[in-house]
Amino acid sequence: MEIAKLMKHVDVKEIKNAKQIEITGLAYNSRKVEVGQVFVCVRGFKVDGHKFAGQAVENGAAALVVEEFIESIEVPQYKVENGRLALATLADAFYDHPTRKLKTIGITATNGKTSTSFMTNAILENHGLTTGLMGTVVVKIGDYAEPSELTTPESLDLQRFYAQMVDAGVTHATMEVSSSALELNRVGCVDFDIVTLNNISREHIDLHSSFENYFEHKSSLIRNAGAGKVAILNLDDVYSASLISKTKAKVITIGVEEQSADVVCRNLDLSTGRAKFTVEIMRDLVTADVVIPKQQFQIELSTPGFHSVYNSMVSIVIGLLCEVPIATIQKSLFEFVGVERRFEIIFEDDFKIIDDHFANSGNIDITLGTLEKMDFNSVSLVYAIRGDRGVTVNKENAEAIARWAPRLGIHEVIATLSRSHVTQKDVVSEAELAVFKEVMEEAGINVHLYEELPAAIEHSLNEVTEGDLVLLAGCQGMDYGAKIALEQLQTIRPDMDKKKLFQALEKRVAGNS
Repeated sequence: MEIAKLMKHVDVKEIKNAKQIEITGLAYNSRKVEVGQVFVCVRGFKVDGHKFAGQAVENGAAALVVEEFIESIEVPQYKVENGRLALATLADAFYDHPTRKLKTIGITATNGKTSTSFMTNAILENHGLTTGLMGTVVVKIGDYAEPSELTTPESLDLQRFYAQMVDAGVTHATMEVSSSALELNRVGCVDFDIVTLNNISREHIDLHSSFENYFEHKSSLIRNAGAGKVAILNLDDVYSASLISKTKAKVITIGVEEQSADVVCRNLDLSTGRAKFTVEIMRDLVTADVVIPKQQFQIELSTPGFHSVYNSMVSIVIGLLCEVPIATIQKSLFEFVGVERRFEIIFEDDFKIIDDHFANSGNIDITLGTLEKMDFNSVSLVYAIRGDRGVTVNKENAEAIARWAPRLGIHEVIATLSRSHVTQKDVVSEAELAVFKEVMEEAGINVHLYEELPAAIEHSLNEVTEGDLVLLAGCQGMDYGAKIALEQLQTIRPDMDKKKLFQALEKRVAGNS
């Protein structure tokens, strides 16, 4: 491609060393530059790409896109206002605008992005569609899949994946959209057909500096959706509901508690932990592509948890918008067994063990709210305190536990620092531990604190009796919890069938190294 043809897609302020050349691609990592590529200098939080422009040229870069000219480099330099935005725009143009050729679905939320995207993909696949999926766990292109490095890839990688989807015959692509990706313009040129924001709670405040900034970036997925697109919003979440008048997209609302929504959940039964409910479409829903008639139908989920109801409601609407028959949606959701560590029942016999990533106060409210609707004798909470999230998030997490404790009969928490089971990045600081203990003490909740995860789990399993429920709760510090718990259970009960006992972990990624 001629560089002039590519650069016409961005607002170039000034050119240095101009000349016509053929370019072979784009790069933003100087170590991965190939001969003939354009190196785009991107300013990050810790690294400035301008500092590596020389290395990029040495490795074969034929031109640079910069925010400021770099002296002593003789290749063509194109000066732009924002290198990161330019990267997104150029990547979209270089790969010939791939998302315009797909039905592209963008899913954001503080909690439930991964589960909702996997549910959605299952519905679309069962309808016989060739699908793509990008998110925290995997990048899937038709029948090919590879592990993800980021929830939302950098814009150049993202557009390359979308182009590969087009080449592979994919028609429908579902993507988790993170707040950081929205702030960093990674999805700036993605042509979303359907977008959704299911819930918002405090998370990644360290990245966005305040909740207000976090919500501003998160909500931009909805606010930037244009006419002819569809936005699915949750009336039960005040932040999601506040966006109804802030978008040009056709809005379809869902509700479980708020029954004035377009699509509502009725007759919810969560007594076993796995939901059964009626979906009622309250009125004919007319979009640019489809008419969804007023109707009602039954749904039964195999994935446990109150949060799964909300996730499934979004997936159901997406399925209907993609003209998937109701019978296929019902079958897909009944067969969908969930995403690891999202309210995952890993043992279910005379007592239950549930594994949940317990990331933030909103997630904790949903998880413990689900437990309140379930039948059990008592709850044993094994909690891995969250490292590297700061005092604020840990205080809010502890306060959420304290709020629910009396309603669930929780008088003690078995807490762990998981010293040997986290990387250096996720080590719990003294301040994070102190604020957790302070909140627990104020709430009158006794804390059994263990340095190591196995000891904490052993404490719980030694106390559990018939009809009880063990909740393994925590993020990185609890990734190995399920495996440890089942190994300890095998020692306690050597007569149990090993294959059946470990069945829940067969395809697990977390804690399997």
